[in-house]
Amino acid sequence: MMTAKKEYCGNLLDKTEDDLKSLKLTGSDLGKAIADYKERIATVTEELSALAAGIKSLDKQVAEATADRKEEHEENTDTLANDNAAKGIIAIAKNRLNKFYNPKLYKPPAEPAMFTQMFLRRNDNGVAPPPPPETFGAYSKKGGESGGVINMLDTMVADLDKEITEIETEEKENQAEYETFMSESAKKRAADAKSIEDKESAKADLEAALIGSTEQKAAKLKEEMATAQFLSEVHGDCDWLLSNFDMRKSARAGELDALKQGKAVLSGADFSLLQSAEVHLHA
Repeated sequence: MMTAKKEYCGNLLDKTEDDLKSLKLTGSDLGKAIADYKERIATVTEELSALAAGIKSLDKQVAEATADRKEEHEENTDTLANDNAAKGIIAIAKNRLNKFYNPKLYKPPAEPAMFTQMFLRRNDNGVAPPPPPETFGAYSKKGGESGGVINMLDTMVADLDKEITEIETEEKENQAEYETFMSESAKKRAADAKSIEDKESAKADLEAALIGSTEQKAAKLKEEMATAQFLSEVHGDCDWLLSNFDMRKSARAGELDALKQGKAVLSGADFSLLQSAEVHLHA
């Protein structure tokens, strides 16, 4: 009976201690997992913040680039319009000069142009200035002077054409650069938005895993405390038996030997008494 009790206590203590060690190890692993989840959540949160700030900055750059491109386009459009208007005025002035100084190159206008009215202004008395002499002599005399003026007008037109070409080239290049920037910005924004979506999903998974691990750790802690309490109770029941088993076994063996010896003594005494009775009978 005592041997069976000793074996039961030993097995129960070993199993309970193993269970307690396993629970502590599981709790430790869950603690590490919880710390890892928290660190990863913090990292993803920082990444999400950076992506959101990047998108905000990109949107600002796009808005500024759009405003700059609009302003630049309007300026270029106005400049081109002014340059072409100036060319028209110069053409009218040059044609007007040719009427008097080089009639062969003169082209009568189909309708009076507004530019003509702007160019041919009357004097303060409201009287138009007299036309240059139309005689051959007068033409010859004024030919050099008119040629200088016409050459100057041609130079002005050439300068305007050069400026128009430069502006048109710049406008085309800037528009292409702007469209490239807008296309790349749209791609980057879409990629960042997709990254935010993915990271938010990953963060949600991590947070769910953190909650689950925290709950498991709390449950394992309760189980560990209950197991520790049970182990204490088992020790209370079994420690005295286990520590005194050998002594009690030895004492029990001594008791059994004494009983055997006593029984043997009693058996020997009965035999002697029986022999004595027989002797008396024969006598």
